[in-house]
Amino acid sequence: MAQAQQQTGINPVSINDLIESVAAGVRDFARAPLYGLVFGGLFAAGGWLLMALLMVLGLPYLAYPLAMGFALVAPFAAAGFYAVSDHLERGKPLSWGGVLGGVRDAVRGDLRWMALVTGFALVIWMDIAAFLFFAFTGFHGVGPDFLDQLFSTPSGLVFLVLGNFSGALIAFSIFSISVVSFPMLYDRDVDFVTAMVTSVKLVLSSPVTMMVWCALIGLLMGLSVLSGFVGFFVILPVIGHATWRLYRHAIARPVEGDISGAAAQLAG
Repeated sequence: MAQAQQQTGINPVSINDLIESVAAGVRDFARAPLYGLVFGGLFAAGGWLLMALLMVLGLPYLAYPLAMGFALVAPFAAAGFYAVSDHLERGKPLSWGGVLGGVRDAVRGDLRWMALVTGFALVIWMDIAAFLFFAFTGFHGVGPDFLDQLFSTPSGLVFLVLGNFSGALIAFSIFSISVVSFPMLYDRDVDFVTAMVTSVKLVLSSPVTMMVWCALIGLLMGLSVLSGFVGFFVILPVIGHATWRLYRHAIARPVEGDISGAAAQLAG
């Protein structure tokens, strides 16, 4: 799974590369659907549990930001899909022991620290969402006319615009540091700071393509939420496998014996 401590070069990514990565993600899911359905189902179950918890605690106004905030932690949840795609790519036989073993080894490394970063970002986003809610609606909670006020009053519309803009800004920031850092931490023995820097460099090298990829992930996650998280059974596996394929295209492996040159390329 993990390679030796190495830094690598970055290949710019085009829209065609993105399309090919998504197509490869669909193929990986079709080749090993059981793994995708199980991991996606676990993520959906987590969503149902969190929504139920918010309702029990009387915090329904946090349901939407929490549901959309799932996109911030999705890359960590996709570690199982990276393991499946890695096995398929290497022609290794798939087994639950092999897949879970790969995830376990990655979590023991800096993958857990990267998960802590995205988890902290989710907490910050939830705090901002709560602050905006109370700032624009007061402390009266969610009443029977809440939706009418939200969509038909100036303050409600401003709240919607500002809330979604803030969420999009946070989401793209986290996307920039995590788009390939999670699969890189699964695949190689690097620290999470190096992985984040590499991810940001990729976004800067192909900004339009990466913004399209971020928007597509957001759209697909939104559709999954609207489906009551049922969409996670299929959409999350495809995104996870596609992310692995995109990482494998974008982050070049250094030629043996030329590691210093590859490191210089990344640092430049």
